[in-house]
Amino acid sequence: MRRRDFMASVAGAVLVRPLRAVAQSGSETAQTWPTRPVRLIVGFAPGGPTDLIARLIAQPLGEKTGQNFVVENVPGAGGNVGAARVAKSAPDGYTFLVTGGNLTNNLYLFAEPGYALKDFDAVTLVAQTPVVLAVNPSVPASTVKELVAWIRANPGKESYASPGTGTPPQLVGALFQHALKLDLVHVPFDGGGTAVQATVGGHTPISFGAMAPAVPLIKAGQLRALAVTGKERSPTLPDIPTMAEAGFPDVEGATWTAVAAPAGTRKDVIAKLHDIVVAGLAQPDVKTKLAAMAYVPIGSSPQACADFFKSELSKWGEVIKEAGLKQE
Repeated sequence: MRRRDFMASVAGAVLVRPLRAVAQSGSETAQTWPTRPVRLIVGFAPGGPTDLIARLIAQPLGEKTGQNFVVENVPGAGGNVGAARVAKSAPDGYTFLVTGGNLTNNLYLFAEPGYALKDFDAVTLVAQTPVVLAVNPSVPASTVKELVAWIRANPGKESYASPGTGTPPQLVGALFQHALKLDLVHVPFDGGGTAVQATVGGHTPISFGAMAPAVPLIKAGQLRALAVTGKERSPTLPDIPTMAEAGFPDVEGATWTAVAAPAGTRKDVIAKLHDIVVAGLAQPDVKTKLAAMAYVPIGSSPQACADFFKSELSKWGEVIKEAGLKQE
């Protein structure tokens, strides 16, 4: 599915026409919630994966509840502006955050992100996609072990591209670099597409990249994929091993999208939102649209999502500190 076709297919989810009216009540219950439009805040501009997934889940939410679920883009400071807005919102069930790894990573990347993890209650981990380790076809490596040997034979001479400092692909690259004590130069780019194109052109021979822009180039033979960094193989690249299968089990990480609520939001409202999102993720058309972006649906429980946030904060916090990464 082409990107513009996918965006067109979900654009209507920004405003879903109510299917039934729900009476306003001073004693709203989970059964009657929501009685007015609900905001889904995305801390990035329209068109990126977090935004597209927000629009994708807005549709079943609107259809099931009969209320508008409005995707509101609040970009700025790597997602901090949107996250801070939700953190300061009333926990009334009418404002939620659709976010990625920036929620946890920025707590270490920025001196003052404007929020803390305790400001949110987790709803669900919606979907995730691995990072793909790929090289220019001229690189004399067909496996990760061969790549590591080549880097060690050329200390300080080789480089890897990423979509930008602090992005999940870059952090996986930093984990790879520091866990294996490799003398490797990081070259950040402004987005996944430009990063993988730099590797195609041979300017940065190695790429830790987003799946969506890399897969067509891999299938066209313009990039050679060596491994994916998820716990399991990607359905999009089923013949490519995981880093664990390649012999490096500690190099694992993914790009993910989750939903969170302002801390103190009623548990029954969170449970209802969670159940509708999870049911939506099971729909064949939703799975197809996620697969077009190389994402796999997850739909974790609120508790599992909260635990995931904490584990991501701990894991990538250590990587960020060790690599000395900072954002202004």
